[in-house]
Amino acid sequence: MSQKQRDLLELGRLEYLQALVTEFQITESPEAKKQILANLANFAYDPKNYEYLRQLQVLDLFLDMLTEDNEILVEFAIGGLCNLCLDKTNKDYILEADGVAPVINCLSSSNEETVMSAVTTLMYLTTPQSRQQTTALPVVECMLRFSLSANRRLSNLARVFLEDYCSPVQVEEARNLSKHTAVGIPLPKD
Repeated sequence: MSQKQRDLLELGRLEYLQALVTEFQITESPEAKKQILANLANFAYDPKNYEYLRQLQVLDLFLDMLTEDNEILVEFAIGGLCNLCLDKTNKDYILEADGVAPVINCLSSSNEETVMSAVTTLMYLTTPQSRQQTTALPVVECMLRFSLSANRRLSNLARVFLEDYCSPVQVEEARNLSKHTAVGIPLPKD
């Protein structure tokens, strides 16, 4: 394939993604919004699209969708962020945009996929600078409860989070606090 052919393919990719973003912004149909957001989240899986998605401000779109009432939109948005945050530039952007708090809020979702993506996203967003926020006491408490879930996927993921991202002191502090309170983020439905 010639350089010219590759350039045309890349231009086509950008135009297609631009068309998706524009359609998402103008459509009134909730079903169309879900489908478009699902498509954008799928495109976020491919590193070839990262630059285009940044250029089209799709990271902001995903972050904005995390506060929607529609659980499906939230699921696709957190899935898209999860796909994007492995990239250092995207990770830095999400952290600078105060994206950790809305991701943490997704832990209280009743949608299992949303919760799984939120836990994974927190793992990917953890850096020496963000660790204090991604492993804050309420998050560690939540992971302790998730580690006891009958849902094997969730319990295993929570255990990895506790073992790989939290210090033994943090886990112990959360355990002690949990013994004295019933407050916290609810478990998703199995």
